[in-house]
Formats: sequence, C-alpha cells, structure tokens
Amino acid sequence: MDNRINAVRELTLSSEIKMDDRKRVSLTGLKKLVSFSPEEFVMETNLGPLVLKGSNLEIVRLDTLEGNLNIKGKVNSLVYLDGKDSKKEGSIFDKLFKWKLKFS
Repeated sequence: MDNRINAVRELTLSSEIKMDDRKRVSLTGLKKLVSFSPEEFVMETNLGPLVLKGSNLEIVRLDTLEGNLNIKGKVNSLVYLDGKDSKKEGSIFDKLFKWKLKFS
C-alpha cells in the first residue's frame, strides 16, 4: 500500500514540458489552467506558476484529471514565476501582477 501512495506522490509532483519547433507544447504536471487567450496561457503547475506567451495559441488537448495540456501556435516565451525575489509568498495573481509591473 505504501508503494502505491509513494507512486501517486511521485506522479503528482512530476512535470515535463516538450516543445516542437516553437509550434507545439506538451505539458504534464498541470494543476490549474488559470486563464488563456490566443496570446497568453497562465497556469499553475507542480513546479509553480507558469506563463506561456505567443501568438495564435490554442488548446489542442486538455486533460484535467491527468494534468496534461497540449497547445499549438507560435511560442515566444515560457516563464516560471518563482516568487523567490519576494519575502512573502502570495497567490498566483499577486505574482503575475508583480511580474507584469516588472516587465511593463
């Protein structure tokens, strides 16, 4: 029984990103798709908040049970928002607001 619990914990903490020619992205370890548009996807993953920016972005496949997401379109950037610079941990929206101010 303990082996199954450890396997589930390991599975839920794993995350993988594959990009093919900046045209397709496959992501595992998705916890929540916070928002998406043709220019930006904002996600919560097992490794923290993630923002993907580009153009003509669209969902090819979304599996919320398994935590998988496939996106197609032109990818310009893929950034984890760690929040290590701030002393206080906040919500993903706090981190995004700080991040957008930094790069505005």
